[in-house]
Amino acid sequence: MAIKVAVAERLAKLPPYLFVEIDRKKREAMARGIDIINLGIGDPDRPTARNIIQALEAASFKPVNHRYPESEGLLEFRQAAATWYERRFGVQLDPQREIISLIGAKEGIGHLPLALVNPGEVVLVPDPAYPVYNAGTIFAGGEPYFMPLLCENNFLPDLKAIPAETAERARLMFINYPNNPTGAVAGLDFYEQVVEFANKYNIIVAQDNTYSEIAYDGYQPASFLQAPGAMEVGVEFHSLSKTFNMTGWRIGFIAGHREVVEALRSIKANLDSGAFQAVQEAGIEALLNSQAAVDESQQVYKERRDVLVEGLRAVGLAVEPPKATFYIWVRVPEGHTSASFVGMLIEKAGIVCTPGGGFGKYGEGYARMALTADVSRLAEATRRIREVLG
Repeated sequence: MAIKVAVAERLAKLPPYLFVEIDRKKREAMARGIDIINLGIGDPDRPTARNIIQALEAASFKPVNHRYPESEGLLEFRQAAATWYERRFGVQLDPQREIISLIGAKEGIGHLPLALVNPGEVVLVPDPAYPVYNAGTIFAGGEPYFMPLLCENNFLPDLKAIPAETAERARLMFINYPNNPTGAVAGLDFYEQVVEFANKYNIIVAQDNTYSEIAYDGYQPASFLQAPGAMEVGVEFHSLSKTFNMTGWRIGFIAGHREVVEALRSIKANLDSGAFQAVQEAGIEALLNSQAAVDESQQVYKERRDVLVEGLRAVGLAVEPPKATFYIWVRVPEGHTSASFVGMLIEKAGIVCTPGGGFGKYGEGYARMALTADVSRLAEATRRIREVLG
C-alpha cells in the first residue's frame, strides 16, 4: 500500500512554475505540426568557444580532478575571477576570502537566503524578477517584500517607497542589473543610493550581474562593487553561462563582503561538494584568455536585437531596444493579458515567449522575448506576428 506523501508547506508558497503552461501549449502546437520558434528560455544558442572546450578536455584527464572538489573552489579559479574583475571593473578582490566558486549563479542565489535570513525576516525582492530570488527567500522561511520595477522609474526600485518598518525588518536585498526580464540598466548613481539605503537599515545587498557582458552600442555595464562602500554592504554574483555560452557547464562565482561569502561557503560545504574541478579549469581559460567569443556574441545579439525590435515596432508593438541583456521586454497589445498574448502566439503563430506576469505582479502587461534564435528566424517571427495581429 502506497504511503500518502505530504509535501512541505513551503512548496505551496511558491508561485506556479513559469513554464508549465507554456510547455503544454508548445507541445500541443508541435503535435499539430506547427514549426516552433522558441524565444522563451534565456539559453544561448551559440556554442562555447573551442579554447574553453579544449581546456576542459585536458583537465578531465587529470586524476586529481576526479575527486571531490573543495566547496569554495580551486584557488586558481578564484584568482582568475579576481583578475577578471580587476581588468573589467577596476575592483580588487582577495581571491582567498572574497570569492568562492558556484555551481552556476542560480545555485548561489538560491542558497544565499539560507545563509543570511532567519524565519520571518524580510527579503527585498524586485518585481518583475528572476524567480529564484523569491524561491530562495521562501525556502529560507523569509518574508518577501516586492519592490515594483516600473517603466516610469526606468525599471529601478523606488527605495524611498519602501516603508521604514519593512526596511528595519529586512535582512537582504536582491537587485539585478542589467535586468532580467526588462533589459533595464543601472549606473553607479543608483548603486550609491543602494549602499546608503543598506547602511541606514543594516541590509545586505546581493547584486546579480550575470548579464554584464551582453551590452550594445558601446555601453559597458558597471559592477555594484565599484560603488564606494559597496564591499562593506554586499556581494555580487557572476556567471560564465551567458558571458561565455556555458549555461550547461554550471560554473559561476560570488564576490564581495567576506563575511557574506564565508556564510555562503558554509551552506555549500553542507549541501554540495563544489563545482567539478575540470570545469573550473575551463573557466580559468575563459576568464583569463581570449575574449574574442564574447565580442562576437555581442555583435550577433546586437544584430538580432535590431531586427526583432524593428519588426515588433513595425507591427505596432511598443518596445524599446535594450542597452544590455539578450531580452526584449514587449508591451502586449490592448485587450490582452500577458498570458493571453503569449498563448495566442504559441497557438496561432508557433512562437514561444514568456508572459511578463510570470516574473511577478508588476510584469503583467508585458512579454519577454529572448534573442536566442538567428536573424532569419526572428524575421520570420515578426512576419507571423504581423499575420496574427492583422
